[in-house]
Amino acid sequence: MSKTHISVQGLNVSYAAEKALKNIWVDIPDKQIIVIVGPSGCGKTTLLKSFNRLIDSIEGVKVSGKVLVDGEDIFSPDTEVTHIRKKMGLLSQRPYPLPMSIYDNIAYGPRIHGTNDKKTLDEIVRHFLTESGLWDEVKDRLHTSASKLSVGQQQRLCLARGLAVEPEIILGDEPTSALDPKSSRRIEQKFIELKEKYTIVLVTHILRQAKRLADYAIFLYQGELVEHGPAKLIFENPQKEMTREYIKGIIS
Repeated sequence: MSKTHISVQGLNVSYAAEKALKNIWVDIPDKQIIVIVGPSGCGKTTLLKSFNRLIDSIEGVKVSGKVLVDGEDIFSPDTEVTHIRKKMGLLSQRPYPLPMSIYDNIAYGPRIHGTNDKKTLDEIVRHFLTESGLWDEVKDRLHTSASKLSVGQQQRLCLARGLAVEPEIILGDEPTSALDPKSSRRIEQKFIELKEKYTIVLVTHILRQAKRLADYAIFLYQGELVEHGPAKLIFENPQKEMTREYIKGIIS
């Protein structure tokens, strides 16, 4: 049985009068690709951003229940948020490279955490650009602006930048939605390779992608957790009628 990396226990999230998540209980297994699916507005991104407390920045948000990361309740008043976020790399829908060189994008996080030795930084930059599948494409222009990269390359750069702070968990909020099919496949292949080292939690609205990638699936509908389990079971033999209707495209 897979080790639990994140445990969600009775999580409720509200924005003003709107209840975005309602009493969510689910364990996120370690070193698998976990995909969160469901119609638009069902709470997928809210659940994902609960894992690194990015929902804290939303005005009027109210949270109850627990999210345990490696056994630590991250919503406890005495939890240090920076320490939690260091465990998580986040890929957004669109890549947001920092307004600096390719090299400095990767070195940025390690420098913040105290690494300033040039040789060490050189090794970090090379290692994580290689791990994200970008090194061979950019090794001769490391000191040019990251903004000159294609959108697909920028997304892989953002993946490398996130990995450079050595997280345990990669979070992806529809990370291929702005990419062309070829770039999307490259990112998907990277996720498959990286799950040997990381827990990867992805939000996607593309059911075909979820079926390709997921080891474990979570189906949300109107803020409620309808069904979760091994992806093969959820996508091929769901136990709930609502899940069956979603997979058949009857509800969307």
